[in-house]
Amino acid sequence: MAFYSKDVDSAFHGAGAKPGLEIWCIENLRLVEVPKSCHGKFYSGSAYVVLSTSVLKSGPLEHDIHYWIGNDANQVDSALASDKALELDAALGSCTVQYREVQGQETEKFLSYFKPCIIPVEGVYSSQPRKVNGETYRVTLLTCKGDHVVHVKEVPFSRSSLNHNDVFILDTASKIFLFSGCNSSIQERAKALEVVEYIKENKHSGNCEVATIEDGKMVGDSDVGEFWSLFGGYAPIPRDSALPGQQLVDSTVILFWINLQGKLSQIGTNSLQKDMLERDKCYMLDCGAEVFVWMGRNTSVTERKTSISAAEDFLRKQDRSNGTHVTFLTEGLETSMFKSYFNSWPQTVETKLYDEGREKVAAMFKQQGYEVKELPEEDFQSYINCRGTLKVWRVNDHELSLVPVSEQTKLYSGDCYIVQYTYPGNERDESLFYAWLGHGSILEDRTDAIFHMSAIADSTRGDPVVAQVSETKEPTQFFLIFQTLIFYKGGISAGYKKFIAESGIDDDTYDEKKTALFRVQGTSPENMQAVQVDHVSSSLNSSYCYILQNGTSVFTWIGNLTSSRDHDLLDRMLELINPTWQPTSVREGSEPDSFWSSLGGKTEYPREKEMKKCVEDPHLFKFTSTEGDFKVKEIYSFTQDDLTTEDVLVLDCQKEIFVWVGRQSTIKSKQVALNLGLKFLETDILEEDLSLETPIYVITEGREPPFFTCFFEWDPLKANMHGNSFERKLAALKGKTSSGSAPSRNAQRAYSRDTTPDRSRSRSVSSNGWGRSVSPAPNISGSQLKFSGNKNASSPTPIVRKLFTGSSPYQDSPVVQPSTPPLNENSNKIDPSETTSNSLIYPYQRLTVVSRDPAPGIDVTRREAYLSEEEFAEKFGMPKAAFYKLAKWRQNKLKMALDLF
Repeated sequence: MAFYSKDVDSAFHGAGAKPGLEIWCIENLRLVEVPKSCHGKFYSGSAYVVLSTSVLKSGPLEHDIHYWIGNDANQVDSALASDKALELDAALGSCTVQYREVQGQETEKFLSYFKPCIIPVEGVYSSQPRKVNGETYRVTLLTCKGDHVVHVKEVPFSRSSLNHNDVFILDTASKIFLFSGCNSSIQERAKALEVVEYIKENKHSGNCEVATIEDGKMVGDSDVGEFWSLFGGYAPIPRDSALPGQQLVDSTVILFWINLQGKLSQIGTNSLQKDMLERDKCYMLDCGAEVFVWMGRNTSVTERKTSISAAEDFLRKQDRSNGTHVTFLTEGLETSMFKSYFNSWPQTVETKLYDEGREKVAAMFKQQGYEVKELPEEDFQSYINCRGTLKVWRVNDHELSLVPVSEQTKLYSGDCYIVQYTYPGNERDESLFYAWLGHGSILEDRTDAIFHMSAIADSTRGDPVVAQVSETKEPTQFFLIFQTLIFYKGGISAGYKKFIAESGIDDDTYDEKKTALFRVQGTSPENMQAVQVDHVSSSLNSSYCYILQNGTSVFTWIGNLTSSRDHDLLDRMLELINPTWQPTSVREGSEPDSFWSSLGGKTEYPREKEMKKCVEDPHLFKFTSTEGDFKVKEIYSFTQDDLTTEDVLVLDCQKEIFVWVGRQSTIKSKQVALNLGLKFLETDILEEDLSLETPIYVITEGREPPFFTCFFEWDPLKANMHGNSFERKLAALKGKTSSGSAPSRNAQRAYSRDTTPDRSRSRSVSSNGWGRSVSPAPNISGSQLKFSGNKNASSPTPIVRKLFTGSSPYQDSPVVQPSTPPLNENSNKIDPSETTSNSLIYPYQRLTVVSRDPAPGIDVTRREAYLSEEEFAEKFGMPKAAFYKLAKWRQNKLKMALDLF
């Protein structure tokens, strides 16, 4: 909401009222608005103010302000842009984050507004129409750096500007050349092609040729000859010397107080506490490569201007690099990066009243021109067909037991289950797998559930989606495919029974003869659950209805804050649990003594309407790995084009996360991808207080389900293209249609799971050292998949038929060819002589999945087979013959511990 006054520049009137970009430039010491047709065109001699406004899912508008300083801008214009940015912040209610942007060193957040790039123009911005002279076309040489946003910089048109590490664009009057250094990445080359297309459309009106030149490739290509002739003829590019790194700044984090005169006083280093920040003062946090200015809520605009000037003076006197990013924060709007420098920044939750908050948000949207009748409580839309086929298996002592159809909607808290849901998609049936982990289940059952689910999914045609979910953290989609669920206490698996017996714990597994209390919840008959809770009065809540069973007596309890919809669900659930019950209905406040005595007496319980946590906007992150050190980097203003085939990305929706795996990434196992998701939850980069039990989905490129694509403006043709990122972009640029580049579904599955589409061997990623993550194990033994219970045609037993009969186990879906009998108990054993028939022996260091010098041409499913007898015995503590007599799951666990799996 804007708070304009007579002191606010008239150019800002109406700013920030609608989502999108608004840009102003300093011209003749005054602020002028830049028309949308000129957005993205920045003059190096000018200074700009940029406002980005977006609508959050939670309702309000979010504003980010950037002031951009051109390399040739004068100091007066630069200072005025800084002041105007602060003035705009005040006009918007001091609820923005401000960023200082320097030409050539812009933040990725800023560059994400101007895809594919910004290319600064020499000169000064003028709001008056420019006269176009018949000048000759100026040849320019540009460097492009970045894989998701691109830093474009003009360099001297000289051979000495070229190197082996970067991507260059040579723009001439008739042709655009893209030169790719041999050490540049595929993603950088692909992004540079987007810049080529941008130049072609904007500077050549789409009428020019495009040529791609690869560093070191000289074989009879006329484009290559033409390219080098522009530099006076071919000559080798010198080998790159060590590039001068950015000046290292002392890593000590220092907090300064900025007084009213702009003087800095150091008040703390490294070990910082949030209570050091007083709301009537301003502070500067110097983190070396990044500087923050924090402004308390009770400070004036004058104090804030003084603080910003003091920070900029500090950087000038320190002779800091232009690459030092400066961010200005108002109390209450701190970024996650800023908070990470303080010890345990307290979590604050915006308390929003359930109904009143919705009405206020709806009124605000209407005021801003949006037609809003009512904001929904929560999005319970199902994006897939929920009338498909459901199969459920219980993990039971390393085995999977198929749960009868009549019992599929009953889950026990002490057990773990694998769920396969098959539903009709656009072209074929799709599969979705869940590993559901009960709160009371034992660790071994949890490990087995994830292990088996991942292995079955890896073997299933169509690259199904897999998900790991924990009890009480189930995603909405999980409830919608079951429609009705009953969660019981206790467990019936052998592992759970053994655990409670050895621990001396009372068995509280549900029994109709015992007292039981169920909370009824949900939104409709297609999404309703009954959850068994402790049978004590403190388990009650006025927002819910309950079923209390005590021997032959049954009560239904109706909370005062429930609706008619809740009462309908109560009646339906009562019928499902036991249609013979004849309950006594009681309303909150009129309970008989027998009701309270069944709960052990009356005590206090929650009586207020439950607060609904606001829905957060999703964030997209890219995983990067350097010598085993895993990091994540946020991708701002993300689109479908940011899903690059060489990458692994995480879409963080807070209530659930999606791990998206590109087909040409190094990740080939569902379980490794799940481990990456767990690692992301541990990192909690946005300081969201994410639980390690947050649901994790794993999605493979080209098989994205609608409940993932709904977060994008999705083009299915892009999802069906193949080749690496550069090849795809080049095909599109040269006029080939996306559909012409799409392989058949069968072709996608024809590749060996251990090779990339170009037939080259791929490398796995280790999951060692990942805290609470579960180690990956993509292959399991057929003898360990014993399915008891219903063995009809849809039983997954036939998956054992293909075990170790080819290069990749589990080639068939669990639901095909039911007439084929399973192999016998010993069919999974590998003859030790077969493992060394090639007479190849490699040292252990070259056989691990994280080796920097991996052994070539090995069967990556049997890495251990290439160890010498001596080194094998040293690592495994037994000879090979003894190892191969072990059950397959035991072999795999030993290999996982040694990074050989």
